[in-house]
Amino acid sequence: MRSDSEFDLIARYFSWPAPAGMLGVGDDCALLPVSHGFQMAVSSDMLVEGQHFFADVDPADLGYKALAVNLSDLAAMGARPVACTLALSIPRIDHDWLKAFSEGFQTLSRQAQCPLVGGDTTRNPAGVVISVTVMGEVRRNHALRRDAAKVGDDIWVTGHLGSAELALRMLQGRLPADAARLAAARPVLERPWPRLRFGQRLAGMAHAALDISDGLLQDLGHILRASQCGADLTFDRIPAAPVLDGLDEALRRDMILAGGDCYELCFTASPKRREQIQATARLLDVPVSRIGVVVRGDALRVLDADGNPLPHGPGGYDHFRAAGTP
Repeated sequence: MRSDSEFDLIARYFSWPAPAGMLGVGDDCALLPVSHGFQMAVSSDMLVEGQHFFADVDPADLGYKALAVNLSDLAAMGARPVACTLALSIPRIDHDWLKAFSEGFQTLSRQAQCPLVGGDTTRNPAGVVISVTVMGEVRRNHALRRDAAKVGDDIWVTGHLGSAELALRMLQGRLPADAARLAAARPVLERPWPRLRFGQRLAGMAHAALDISDGLLQDLGHILRASQCGADLTFDRIPAAPVLDGLDEALRRDMILAGGDCYELCFTASPKRREQIQATARLLDVPVSRIGVVVRGDALRVLDADGNPLPHGPGGYDHFRAAGTP
């Protein structure tokens, strides 16, 4: 019996029809249209077994998340998805694993209207490595850049923070197992939903934005450094996931401020946009919270309800400082 080649695997699991006007899987390059008056937005992310996901993760969840984390970058720029590519390196051919991974990836691809138009497969005895590149389009001069925050801007976040970090710490054994809490928090870690529609509405409304992948303080810090300003956050305004209720307060605070992998949006906007932002959030059924203000200087302070600074670490995840499993 003939063994499967990489071309057989691509044809079997990843050859999906491209939309009209595109050239997709099967040629040397994909061909994509760009609307008049728009710019192309491109982002790539890599997921490595043992670094970003557990070896025993459900492959359908892994396929979904591999695309989700990239789509979240498009959301943070205010871009509409156009297409994506997938490079997949695996230690061996496992048809059950590939089928589930493909179905998870394709589920979100269809939901987000982001067709797969190319990529590569190869063998890697050391484990699974996934690289996804997404391409989107955003109206010229409307992209939400990190260097566009202004002193006096409100600082906002979508959703609730801390669930993914709680699930991760329990799965790593860094926190005692709690079946009920883990069941509530794990879907946020393994199947985050990118805020695409809301991000697209923010383009032209907000000034600066990014998605929270490595922790609120660390990621907001990227905006502040690029924009050469500081921020005051009011901790009680930061929307904590209900699953954190009842935890030790210092632990809870750390997961809210430093917990990553939630892929919510953090953005800044003029106070004049408050009603418009809230109306858009209601229309799209997206929770939003105004958590602070951009200030002069370079300090990032977290304050209690009375305006007193709260202690906090630098917070956030770093690929080269981190050790051990995800």
